[in-house]
Amino acid sequence: MQQELDTWIRSMIRWAGFVPNRDLSGWVLLVMAVLLGLAVNVIITQTVRYVNRRRPFDALTLLRVHVRWAFWIFVPSLFFLTATNLQSARFIRRHPVADKAAEVLFLVASTWLIIRLLKYGEVLLIRQYDITQDVNLAQRKFVTQVRFARRVLVSVILLISASLLLISFQGSRKVGLSVLTSAGVVSVLIGFAAQKTLANLMAGVQIAFNQQIRLNDVVVVQKEWGRVEEINLTTVIVRIWDQRRLILPITYFVEQPFENWTRNNASITGAIVLYLDYRVPVDAVRAKAQALAEASPLWNGDVFAVQITDTQPTCLVMRIIVSAHNAPDAFDLRCQLREDIIAFIRDEHPEGLPQTRLVFAESVR
Repeated sequence: MQQELDTWIRSMIRWAGFVPNRDLSGWVLLVMAVLLGLAVNVIITQTVRYVNRRRPFDALTLLRVHVRWAFWIFVPSLFFLTATNLQSARFIRRHPVADKAAEVLFLVASTWLIIRLLKYGEVLLIRQYDITQDVNLAQRKFVTQVRFARRVLVSVILLISASLLLISFQGSRKVGLSVLTSAGVVSVLIGFAAQKTLANLMAGVQIAFNQQIRLNDVVVVQKEWGRVEEINLTTVIVRIWDQRRLILPITYFVEQPFENWTRNNASITGAIVLYLDYRVPVDAVRAKAQALAEASPLWNGDVFAVQITDTQPTCLVMRIIVSAHNAPDAFDLRCQLREDIIAFIRDEHPEGLPQTRLVFAESVR
């Protein structure tokens, strides 16, 4: 078998027009391996493009988008590594620089390809889920877990790849082994120094499975209302209503109290508070508010009430309670009802608007 391989390599080199010089033949073989890898890339990509053109597949389209360039680097690096490991010492001279370059290039290309494949798998799993809707609680939970798992795997892969890269060099082999095995005094010191990072990582695992928050959840943190935009390994990014971003450590959502308005369901109840005169016709206002709520597409039909909740020396306090499908709808519904009720009282019952009275006592004769 070895003799047949030697004969094939010698014939390929002679076919290329080179004299089988040991030093020169080694470089020719390496160049031919890279060119062969590029040729395989062209064949595979053109085949995928042809199949996708004849019958479009979302999976193939996503594969081209996320894996294409990593694959283009991986295949030539694989052929290049294979060429450096060919044991044919009779007419090919091994080059230590080329051997080391092949190992490093293949390790980097493999790491890049695996990371892109993980991203491709994530997109393939969650592409049919709509996390922009508040009612899709199960879908947002699944997407949150998938994205967090992918980020954890990427971190582990990068750690292993960096360790293997260090091991491949003689001078840094001990450091690579220490990182890979997490042993020795250095790893203990790193563990103490990275306590907060490890705490953030464990908090992320807890959030991913206990679901205190999910992607696109409506939360109130630091007295700010917003939506969870990203859940990273160490931070959570909240998009506030005015498009600002509030960046918090992920441990905040494990250690500190906060409001989650979409924890179990997205529906929410809002209140409208009005300060009116004692002469306001409460029944007329109640009937008008109910008619307005029923006519609005923002009301979900679950909760409605009009109540006098307090009395003050100069006015009474009326509270109108309505429910909506989600927090933005509830806010818009409250604003709409507040405007319409004020206009109704102003036009139909102006005596119900707040008034200030000044009564003079009759003079005693």
